[in-house]
Amino acid sequence: MAQSTTSLEEQMQKKAREVISQMTVDEKISQMMNDAPGIERLGIKPYNWWSEGLHGVGRNGRATVFPQPIGLGATFDPELVQQIGAAISTEGRAKFNVAQKINNYSIYAGLTYWSPNVNIFRDPRWGRGMETYGEDPYLSGTIGTAYVKGMQGDDPFYLRAAACGKHYAVHSGPEKDRHSFNAIPSKRDLFETYLPAFKMLVQKGHVEAIMGAYNRVYGESASGSKLLLLDVLRNDWGFKGHVVSDCGAVTDIFTGHNIAKSHAEAAAIAVKNGLNLECGGSFHALKEALAQNLLTEADLDNALMPLMMTRLKLGILFPDSQCPYNDIPESVVASDAHAAIARKAAQESMVLLKNDNTLPINKEIKTMYVIGPYAADAFVLMGNYFGVSNRYSTYLQGIVDKVSEGTSINYKLGFLPTTPNINDMDWALGEARGADVCVVVLGNSGANEGEEGDAIASTARGDRDHISLPEHQMEFLRKVTKDNNNKVVTILTGGSPIDVKEISEISDAVVMAWYPGQEGGFALGDLLFGDANFSGRLPITFPLSVDALPAFDDYTMNGRTYKYMNDNIMYPFGYGLTYSKVQYSDAKMLNKKYKGKEPLQLRVTLRNESSREVDEVAQVYLSAPGAGQTVPYETLISFKRVKLQPNSSQVVDFTIQPEELKMVQEDGTFKLLKGDYTITVSSAAPGTRSQELGVENSKVDFKM
Repeated sequence: MAQSTTSLEEQMQKKAREVISQMTVDEKISQMMNDAPGIERLGIKPYNWWSEGLHGVGRNGRATVFPQPIGLGATFDPELVQQIGAAISTEGRAKFNVAQKINNYSIYAGLTYWSPNVNIFRDPRWGRGMETYGEDPYLSGTIGTAYVKGMQGDDPFYLRAAACGKHYAVHSGPEKDRHSFNAIPSKRDLFETYLPAFKMLVQKGHVEAIMGAYNRVYGESASGSKLLLLDVLRNDWGFKGHVVSDCGAVTDIFTGHNIAKSHAEAAAIAVKNGLNLECGGSFHALKEALAQNLLTEADLDNALMPLMMTRLKLGILFPDSQCPYNDIPESVVASDAHAAIARKAAQESMVLLKNDNTLPINKEIKTMYVIGPYAADAFVLMGNYFGVSNRYSTYLQGIVDKVSEGTSINYKLGFLPTTPNINDMDWALGEARGADVCVVVLGNSGANEGEEGDAIASTARGDRDHISLPEHQMEFLRKVTKDNNNKVVTILTGGSPIDVKEISEISDAVVMAWYPGQEGGFALGDLLFGDANFSGRLPITFPLSVDALPAFDDYTMNGRTYKYMNDNIMYPFGYGLTYSKVQYSDAKMLNKKYKGKEPLQLRVTLRNESSREVDEVAQVYLSAPGAGQTVPYETLISFKRVKLQPNSSQVVDFTIQPEELKMVQEDGTFKLLKGDYTITVSSAAPGTRSQELGVENSKVDFKM
């Protein structure tokens, strides 16, 4: 008879306590740091807790590279993201099994993946926003939860891999200040914006780990915060897993934030306030902290318990024949099946921002020109925190793969990516302007946006001072489009909003391709030539200018994101064109008299008016009493990808849980308000700019 989950859990908890009781103080401390040595006398192998899996097994050799998370947010497709999470952990487990056989216990070779990043992309200047699922807590939490479920698997006890929600909390730049910054959000912003995605990961995804951020929150280090780690995470949300610091964050308690007077005091503060594992070296001072009576050995035991349980759930503390993931074969790594998922994800992630009867391109086109350094650059497929694939398809490859053998297609670099051309001659421009269609690839790369030490071409340690493209890139586009009677398609790479006002004005079509992973080129080819239909939607507002936004280091949400912006919008959250025309109509509530005590049943009719099949992303927004004054203008409360056949209608139902209708008050509490409500089912966030862009919607009003 199979062992029950409860009895197995109890058995493993007993085993964890027994193991801890046999450790010396030095051994206990050693197991609380990311590079944990083996304890041979107890049969424990070395284990490095630091592994990356942001959009594929990262920094650890060959693996499938999926789209960067900002692109995964643009899919609005949690089912697909769950498949991606499963693919990543399956590859990771296969690689781990081989690494163990060759005694490779190095960094990035483990099964505790420090992903997903569900911080809120509150400001487009933040270089690491590309690692997130966008600006909306509901979207981020839903996509992040799907990723966690896919990664961790569905066994009632064992984990295929352990996911980790980061960076908890109130963490989204500036990068240069992250080791000393003190975030003081309003209680409303804390519980309405910065915490909900983490709560969803904990309560719906049962995420195994949470990573504390570098910065302070209300004066406490986020990696040693009683409020965040004990009061909210464990006591309010019921989190049972382990908490790890960001790398060096415990040291920052002493040297960056000046909260502690020594490394020993910093380590004690972290452990006493709920940190289990340190990435860094300050926990070496825990023995000194014990000697100073800053904490007790029982505190170490309590901190160790979740760590031992994670390793038992992974089946790696000791050899465990019951673990169902021991025999995953090497053949899954970078497999064709996973490449197919990556291609689908890249297709769903790319967002069509403009199309002036230019796309799709006829494969029998006579002449075509592709230009721009990023068109033939595999690096712009990768984003950051990436693995390395044995197969990449650049944008140039994907386009060339589609055209007929009779098409004259050529490519030139045209311009340098981050600096102006040195040579005063230019042989590319004339040929580019003479082609029937010219595809110009512009944008950013991981060289000028990302984490503080990775973005080597950034003057702001990975952040951006503005969202305009380099002037020499824009000048080249101007020259290509000026007095050009042929078509110009602009492909934008990057992980953040770009100033696209002029780009949209002078281009015939504009596509935001993000960092789409190894299959990005083939996916772009599928979309440009009509073998696939665009369906990606912006997971973040593209503003007209950052000058109208609050200061980058101001963590207030007023004037930020679609929830609190009613102007300065070029392309709204949720926006994206397709090759189809979908009409929204007849939105209605199925509840006769809704009082907010039961799920709200909503129905809308979608009609595809075109001859092309399309995946329509139907989004449900709530406007509550006080909208735009005491509560957001609009709040995303549900969404669905709906496959519509050509020239057909479909009735779509949504079930909205009552808690989604509650608004956060100034004190951080949630309340169902009395008054007039409007629910809008739409293809983008409602507002003046969406109306100008012709965004379809259907509304229903009700009172509570």
